[in-house]
Amino acid sequence: MSEEWDVAIVGGGPAGLAAAAAAAKAGARTVVLERAVHPRYKTCGGGLIGTSLAALGPEVLDQDLPVPVRERIDTATFTLRGKREFTRRQDGGGDLLSMVLRDEFDDVLRQAAVAAGAEVRQQTLVRSVGEDEQSACARLADGTQVRAKVLIGADGSAGVTAKYVGVTFSQVDLGLELEIEPPARVQEEWRGRILIDWGPIPSSYGWVFPKADRLTVGVIAPRGHSDQTRSYLRTFVSRLGLTGYPVSHDSGHLTRCRAEGSPLRRGQVIVAGDAAGLLEPWTREGISFALRSGRLAGAAAAKEALDDYVGAVHDSLVPEMEAGRRILALFTRHPAIVHAGVASAPGWRVFTRFCRGQLAFPALVDRPLLGPAISALGRV
Repeated sequence: MSEEWDVAIVGGGPAGLAAAAAAAKAGARTVVLERAVHPRYKTCGGGLIGTSLAALGPEVLDQDLPVPVRERIDTATFTLRGKREFTRRQDGGGDLLSMVLRDEFDDVLRQAAVAAGAEVRQQTLVRSVGEDEQSACARLADGTQVRAKVLIGADGSAGVTAKYVGVTFSQVDLGLELEIEPPARVQEEWRGRILIDWGPIPSSYGWVFPKADRLTVGVIAPRGHSDQTRSYLRTFVSRLGLTGYPVSHDSGHLTRCRAEGSPLRRGQVIVAGDAAGLLEPWTREGISFALRSGRLAGAAAAKEALDDYVGAVHDSLVPEMEAGRRILALFTRHPAIVHAGVASAPGWRVFTRFCRGQLAFPALVDRPLLGPAISALGRV
């Protein structure tokens, strides 16, 4: 048995649900196939930068479905391997970050997609995807098929759609994360403030993100250093005095960055978000890339203009990734320079403007003096 749709989307995270809302609002008969049931826990820092909030425009999120913000951040503390601590506060109004829990955030996106006219099917596992002369096809675990003029893959970097399209990755990182539930006095200590620690493993860092009644504490480092990464997390938590408090989630995940030239399309199947390997290589920020690429994918799929999607990603998102790789190379070799840079007044302005969506990395690395310095130090 099979069904026919204009657009079928595999995966119900930010990329898939943004695509569903955009496609449905453009008039396409749209279905989302999600293996889990919303709301479901997702390992994620959950920090929305200004670029993510801007992507939640009317094409994705209606005004009557507000973003479920748990904490608004205006202050940041930085350390270098636990030392050289400094704290800066954003003055003049505005937030640095808006903190969300992914189960709540994704469920609001699901509601928005449904309100736009998409059908979201949960507990629906896609085993494989394919195509024939007429349409793309998702083959489900129950033996049925869902067919569509266009299929959007948003099922993560290890999903069936990335494999089908042939996505390749040049950077793979391991992120480990704890959801800690501290007492009220500790919650108050972190109110409105995040912590970033540049870590002991090359290109690693740790974070503390407060979310009202809990703290999201995590570290990320290149894959292949799993023992060191676990040790870093234990040491990080202990150093902050957070050992012994209840932990509601203890999880890990791999983030994968697309390689240069990696495909975004195969026939009538396109990939978005993590399935396409779209994220910023240095910070590993992926929500804004998921929302933006999902919105682009949904709009293109509704028009069956898939080359437009590929071109839009290369024009708008790939340059950000290329700039992020240049900054990552500098950070990997000289984390102390990055730490000192952020501590300076110009560096803090850059950090705040990035967080608020007012500065993209290409504009930073293309500056006449700064850009060549970043490239030169990244090679040394």
